Amino acid sequence: MAEMVDAGGHAGGVEEHLAFYVRTFNEGDADAINRLYTEEAVSVWEPGKPLSGAERKANLAEFLTLRPKLTAKIRESHVTTDTALLSVDWTMEIDGEDGKRESFGGLATDVLRRGADGNWRYAIDDPYGDPRNATAG
Repeated sequence: MAEMVDAGGHAGGVEEHLAFYVRTFNEGDADAINRLYTEEAVSVWEPGKPLSGAERKANLAEFLTLRPKLTAKIRESHVTTDTALLSVDWTMEIDGEDGKRESFGGLATDVLRRGADGNWRYAIDDPYGDPRNATAG
């Protein structure tokens, strides 16, 4: 397994990228998470509402204040030299408005690009890539 490096992401495969993302997400470090995305990345954290640029970054930072806890596992991956398509099963727990812990999840569709530095970064992050598999409750 490749060794993780700080600042720009990590060396290694898409499995290591996802593990690093989950750990960083659960630590609530928006700056570190944003380094795992391309500058022009698109995230669809709410079905049908893609975000990019400063809006994506601000939305992520605000969401992390809720202290969500993420788990994720790659169901399927297709990797070329510098592009990867992932299907990822994920679940998340978060405190609801009533203070009770809520969980939800789905099957994500993610596209990653490998940069010149060898690090994978999200170009498209769509947690609800297959809306039929999204769950709440």
